[in-house]
Amino acid sequence: MPLKEIGAIVLVLLVIVIVGNLWFHFVESILERIRQLLHRKKEPPAWHPLPPEGEDQDQP
Repeated sequence: MPLKEIGAIVLVLLVIVIVGNLWFHFVESILERIRQLLHRKKEPPAWHPLPPEGEDQDQP
């Protein structure tokens, strides 16, 4: 294979990777906006049942 053909193949593969990356970020941003519309400002649930740090645990 001549060097120009190898360079052309590498260039085509690079373009495919760049377009795929842009497409991925485009779709992810659309999905994030849809999630924001469906879940408006809800606080996430606590993932642990521990009491707040300010309470004394030595009291009977």
